[in-house]
Amino acid sequence: MKRLLILFLALTTWPVAAQRVTYTRMAEARNAATYPSGKAPEFQPAQMRSLADGRRFVRIEGDALVARPYTLDGRSERLFEVEGGRILSAALSPDESLALLELLPEGGTSPRKPIYRHSFTSDYTVIDRSGRRLAGFDGIRDVAFSPDSRSVAYAKDNDLYLFDLAKGCTTRLTDDGEWNATINGTTDWVYEEEYGSTKAYAFSPDSRYVAYLRFDESRVPLFEMMRYDGELYNRAYRFKYPKAGDDNSVVTLHVYDIATGRTQAVPTGDNTDQYIPCIGWTPAGELYFYRVNRKQNLFEVVVCDDEVGLRTIYREQSPRYVERPSLSTVTFLDGNRFIVREETSTGWFHLYLHDTERGRIRPLTSGEWEVVSLVGVDARGRYIYYISTEQSPLCRNLYRLDMRSGRKTCLGDGGGEWRVYPSQGMNYYAATHSTASSAPRSAVYDAEGRIVCDLDPALPADAAVAEPAFAMPEKRFCNFTTERGDKLDYYLIYPAGFDPSRRYPVLLTQYSGPGSQQVADRWGGDWEETLALNGYIVACCDGRGTGFRGEEFKKVTYGDLGRREVEDQLSFARHLASQPYVDSSRIGIYGWSYGGFMALGCALKGDGLFRMAIAVAPVTSWRYYDSIYTEIYNGLPQDNPAGYDDNSPINFADRLSSSTRLLIVHGTADDNVHFQNAMEMCRALNRAGKLYDMMIYPDQNHSMMPDAKVNIREKLVEYTLRNL
Repeated sequence: MKRLLILFLALTTWPVAAQRVTYTRMAEARNAATYPSGKAPEFQPAQMRSLADGRRFVRIEGDALVARPYTLDGRSERLFEVEGGRILSAALSPDESLALLELLPEGGTSPRKPIYRHSFTSDYTVIDRSGRRLAGFDGIRDVAFSPDSRSVAYAKDNDLYLFDLAKGCTTRLTDDGEWNATINGTTDWVYEEEYGSTKAYAFSPDSRYVAYLRFDESRVPLFEMMRYDGELYNRAYRFKYPKAGDDNSVVTLHVYDIATGRTQAVPTGDNTDQYIPCIGWTPAGELYFYRVNRKQNLFEVVVCDDEVGLRTIYREQSPRYVERPSLSTVTFLDGNRFIVREETSTGWFHLYLHDTERGRIRPLTSGEWEVVSLVGVDARGRYIYYISTEQSPLCRNLYRLDMRSGRKTCLGDGGGEWRVYPSQGMNYYAATHSTASSAPRSAVYDAEGRIVCDLDPALPADAAVAEPAFAMPEKRFCNFTTERGDKLDYYLIYPAGFDPSRRYPVLLTQYSGPGSQQVADRWGGDWEETLALNGYIVACCDGRGTGFRGEEFKKVTYGDLGRREVEDQLSFARHLASQPYVDSSRIGIYGWSYGGFMALGCALKGDGLFRMAIAVAPVTSWRYYDSIYTEIYNGLPQDNPAGYDDNSPINFADRLSSSTRLLIVHGTADDNVHFQNAMEMCRALNRAGKLYDMMIYPDQNHSMMPDAKVNIREKLVEYTLRNL
């Protein structure tokens, strides 16, 4: 009788949905909630590219590039058309007389051939307004028009080329490109992954010169990644990948003179063990480049002055690190003035006005909040538009600032998240606004923030709206204070019909990486919502090291990745376990990539606190990961071996509790977090005599693409329902 009573109590406390909801059903419900009318907006802001006049935009519409006024009340114009296929991507020449098109032939396959996770080669065509084909290029990458619209530059087989559209001839700018040895005009693997771009050349404003970077990979260690591809014999895919502490590419800067055909090397400083993540030309026609030292605690913007040589116009330094710069870190307003988004002066990201001769002029924004991005500057250079966290670290709101008077106006209010896509000169901007509980709504606004036109499809008054099979679960934002006194933000996703008198199992989902943010007031979700629809609570907490709460909160994890972050997730789990509506014996944790590293760390250091842990594509030792990302946050392993070893899950595999079910998931073609990480974790667990589960995805990359996006999510749902 006692056993029957225990079984009865267990069944009555286990929250079971009337019918199990799969990830696929949840995704369909999420899509229906996102688009109540049953269809996505015809005009989506991210697809609206401004024309030079700033009053019209162009977008791809099947087999044509169509221009329309931002007000959507005028005549549309088919600027460029193709026959026998559709347009995959397009770029207009600066004078807008030509189009560079990536085409998908009718009934054909995509011309894109992947290189790494983000990069690919493809086929491109240049046509004029009449549809006449001026040039065609096969198997190229990083293609762009010259400022005078007369030439096209592109990279192919690690060399850089220039095609003269009027003469119909090609000039080879470099001739020493070689796979796994030398790259010209495009980036190596680690620059692509960590600096977020592959194009490594820039035309001068007058189109007379092409500046480009050359990557000498000869000293970079070679990594082999096995490919299977359904073949009888597997093969190794070999590429240069610098792991923490190892040699990087030696990067040099060069300028090609189009008229003379001569190439000149540009000095970038005495130290070759550095990064040059960006090159460009100022509006005044001076070549500049970013320079970052190996430790990444010094960032400089350097101008190549014909009279004085190298001249540093901006310098930022930190005892820990300077956050990785991007193309948007510096915005030139004119020949002398530029705006920098900078963190280290006050400990919060803000905008500062600089002059190439006089240095910093003044701060444009200030306060204990952060500017997330500079959206644009009006044509007169008076108003700047930016996204910030001034209302809350969880929100992204749009502001306009008058640089003369300092007057600031919030144009995108209402909490939540604003995503803005400006026209040239900020005459108009298209924007999407959402919150955690309200689906994205899109509209076009004028420079004053007034709605010009609604982009969301209207629902006819007499339309019959189908009742959804189930409502999307509710998300609530909270905070708590850890035993150490740190106040942390988190959210809970509640199951339908939540009853605080019952006890529910909980899944902690997190990423936790430096500068990241998961707890934010925005629309969206992933497979975890499926659990809420099946009677689980889903929880997420941003611990120390995450972003948008100031420099000190973010950089406190420097040199010791994985210790404080794990402490905070364990504190969060204990906080939840103390709640009367949580079944403390059924708490699980999940993470992908850095989150996978964290899921392992928490499971192994949790001493049985977690019933289940899932680690997808996890880093298991920072010694296995790339130089740029790892060293900026953890220093070099030669200088800080403890920071690499003390928190590696591999080194405490013996602490896995017999009460914790562990699932490790990885793709064998992950060029980012190598499959090696999972294998070495398995080796350590095996040596410790621990039991665990594993799911392998052959030939899938870090995102489990192109084939396993849905399958892996169904697996994660199924594993959680069975083990938590």
